[in-house]
Amino acid sequence: MEAAPSEKTDFKRLGGLSLAAIGVVFGDIGTSPLYTLKECFDPNHGIPSSPENVIGIASLVFWAIILVVTLKYLLFVMRADNRGEGGVLALLALAVRATGGDRGMVGPLVALGLFGAALFIGDGMITPAISVLAAVEGLEVGSPAFAPFVVPLTLVVLVALFAIQNRNTELMDRLFGPVMVAWFLIIGLLGLAQIMEHPAILAAFDPVRGAVFLATHGWLSVMVLGVVVLAVTGGEALYADMGRFGKRPIQAAWFTLVLPALVLNYFGQAALILESPEAARNPFYLLAPGWALYPMVLLSILATVIASQAVIAGIFSLSRQAVQLGYSPRLDIRHLSDEEEGQIYVPRANWGLLLGIVVLVVGFKSSSNLAAAYGIAVTGTMAATTVLALVVARRAWNWPLWLCIVLGTVFLAVDLGFLGANLLKVTHGGWFPLAVGFGMLLLMATWRKGREILARRLADGAMPLDMFMQQQKDSSNILRVRGTSVFMTGGTDTVPIALLHNLKHNKVLHQRVVFLTVITEDIPRVPARDRLVVEGLAEGFYRITVRYGFFQEPDIPKVLRLCKAFGLEFEMMDTSFFLGRETLVPSTHPEMPEWRERLFVIMSRNAVAATDFFRIPAGRVVELGIQVQL
Repeated sequence: MEAAPSEKTDFKRLGGLSLAAIGVVFGDIGTSPLYTLKECFDPNHGIPSSPENVIGIASLVFWAIILVVTLKYLLFVMRADNRGEGGVLALLALAVRATGGDRGMVGPLVALGLFGAALFIGDGMITPAISVLAAVEGLEVGSPAFAPFVVPLTLVVLVALFAIQNRNTELMDRLFGPVMVAWFLIIGLLGLAQIMEHPAILAAFDPVRGAVFLATHGWLSVMVLGVVVLAVTGGEALYADMGRFGKRPIQAAWFTLVLPALVLNYFGQAALILESPEAARNPFYLLAPGWALYPMVLLSILATVIASQAVIAGIFSLSRQAVQLGYSPRLDIRHLSDEEEGQIYVPRANWGLLLGIVVLVVGFKSSSNLAAAYGIAVTGTMAATTVLALVVARRAWNWPLWLCIVLGTVFLAVDLGFLGANLLKVTHGGWFPLAVGFGMLLLMATWRKGREILARRLADGAMPLDMFMQQQKDSSNILRVRGTSVFMTGGTDTVPIALLHNLKHNKVLHQRVVFLTVITEDIPRVPARDRLVVEGLAEGFYRITVRYGFFQEPDIPKVLRLCKAFGLEFEMMDTSFFLGRETLVPSTHPEMPEWRERLFVIMSRNAVAATDFFRIPAGRVVELGIQVQL
């Protein structure tokens, strides 16, 4: 029977989204075969390439992919969508909401979620460095004479990639899907050809072979476990990009193409090592026929550039979420496309990320050296995601306690096992993502705490709005001038300090006075119908409350145009925006250590101006400075 037209349309749409997801979501995990098995048999680990060891390690890689990526992320964590959006900060907002405001839980969950997000930034630095390095190192397989050119060529590729981030990449994005489909098909076929020659490797499907390897190699098995985790890097990206493509397309792409191709390639590499133990020095490239080596290097570079692009986009998205949720100062966020909301560019994040990557490439010089640094960033974020998802499952979905305990035991045993194995490599490079993670956590926590203190200080000296309105009714000696004044305020029940200062010094009010409050909700997007509330307070006085989600950015002129539907029309050339600019001074009774106060002041001074962030025309702004003691 022929499928109904609607079914055909749905299937076609699913196929299109799955193709796009292959090009964006799976770049990181899809390029892991470049270095994972090579690092497992690194001579420094002292693991001989015996058949038992090869099959045991291949089994560990396979079951890590099944447990972490397939069962945890694809089938469990992806259920925890924040109105369709994923990612560690979206999950944090969901978990905090699920606690119902329980202060005993909120604090630890926020700390855990922020640390997971901070480690994701460290992961964002390491992924492009290790992936592109591993791809370019394929040249050394062809000839050792290329060795001196690996680092310079890697830097050229990465600098070029970051240099084009401020341009619309829609055309390039459309090429990502077909390139990555070709990548997965080719690496899968190369692996299949080798498996057919040595089918004994299929014994790696037996989890007992991996367990025996761990049980019989003691300390060495822990070292190898810290490398096996490289096979599941990119699992977090599947969840983070869920809002862009949807759950079903990602799952469809994984089960129909990505998972089979990865398993075939890993098993094919292992089969090659069974045949020729010396191939362990770079089994990925040695799988290819001699004539195909350099084309594979070129394809690998393209694939790792795509993987890096996806990570960069993820960092931009995370930066925007951090600003909107109040964990970061205002940043310059530029939209590159009128059609796709996710096409954004954050200059500070872009160049800061590139600086960190250049330091990594120059400092570590090879993918093998970087492998030690990679695992901690990945496993730390994975463990944080597991805990937050379990809180949501128990508190929001009301799953039985026994089921949450079983899932938590299985998933956390794997996550913490990987994390513990990688912590042993702190002195060999693992310190880098930890340093980045703790540094970013400190910045986010300091900003959040500083803004809370500042809000309390401003509230202490604020006048209640109802008291002010009563005073205006009882007073008739205030001069009212033509035009409209808009006062930005953080609270809906207090009078903006900028208005009080204007009234104190200029002794005038405009004919129309508008109090405008922008609120960011802990959901990705606020529907247009719920965006705006307009209230008339008294003759000539209005209160406007605007709500956005953490995936949306404020646009005040657009909001004011929407007010026409509520009977409040604005002529921009006759409207003045009054903003308070706080000058922060140290407190005599500080709530934060002095060094953190100074850090908060520095962050405040470097925040993007409110006029730019809220897209207010600069020529219509009046800033009134006030001193605030922290």
